[in-house]
Amino acid sequence: MTRLLSPAATADVLADVLRTGFDPESAPPRTAVPVPAGELLLMPAADHAYAGVKIAGVAPGNPALGLPRITGSYLLLDGTSLQPLALLDGAALTELRTPAVSALAVRHLTPDDRPLRLVLFGTGPQAYGHLEAVLAVREVAETVVVGRDPVGARALAGYARTLDVNARAGTPDDVAEADLVVCCTTARTPLFDGTLVAPGATVVAVGSHEPTARETDTALVARAEVYVEARSAALREAGDLLVPLAEGAIGADHVAGTLVDLVNGRVPSGRPRFFKSVGMAWEDLAVAGALYRAVRAS
Repeated sequence: MTRLLSPAATADVLADVLRTGFDPESAPPRTAVPVPAGELLLMPAADHAYAGVKIAGVAPGNPALGLPRITGSYLLLDGTSLQPLALLDGAALTELRTPAVSALAVRHLTPDDRPLRLVLFGTGPQAYGHLEAVLAVREVAETVVVGRDPVGARALAGYARTLDVNARAGTPDDVAEADLVVCCTTARTPLFDGTLVAPGATVVAVGSHEPTARETDTALVARAEVYVEARSAALREAGDLLVPLAEGAIGADHVAGTLVDLVNGRVPSGRPRFFKSVGMAWEDLAVAGALYRAVRAS
């Protein structure tokens, strides 16, 4: 899919949707159904041009079998007649749109006047996708990869070096020197000490959409300026926010802004910036529609 739509172009697609006046707060919620193998997710969305639905499976046992953890399909429909137009690989679509959402946030939350020091948590497909997406929108001085699997961390660092990036495997304490921290893991508990994050740094977390799972700790969230895709989705699904909220460390009004605010010119403060993404159906629809148009044009 990246041959049809680059990470930077995908981020542009999402920004264009938000600039048209679309309000993500109005997007239909995700439906999650527990099944013996894990979880089934149903994500519908529609606009004037297209409608669509992603059916995704989350199977935690798959990696041990040599299979992808995320599976699924995306059905794109004509927005007027609801006639089917295309069937897309749902996992590949997710691997394109999730890093693009992060890249859009990175464009607005990080400085563009110097190379950034990146710490990347994760070694799976989303980690590779996020590395490429960050490189598409920012110059990176160094990438430090932190993973539970040392072999996987070294492999991703080696891949970064093929992209002409100085890279190495590291530890969670490397966040102290980071300008940008990106978390794309299956962790259910915090990955690092949030007090180590520098005042001007940005943290992006995309790994969880469950109310009880989180990649960041309460210390970071409490001291950070928090941005989300939509307040309603974040306060429904983002454990990174819901756990500190349940602890009484933050209030429901702690979220400073959304992607809409950022693309429309909101300037972040000097505090640490935290962008929490849970993934939303409107993003899948926007990217699927752009891919369909690119195929038709080619």
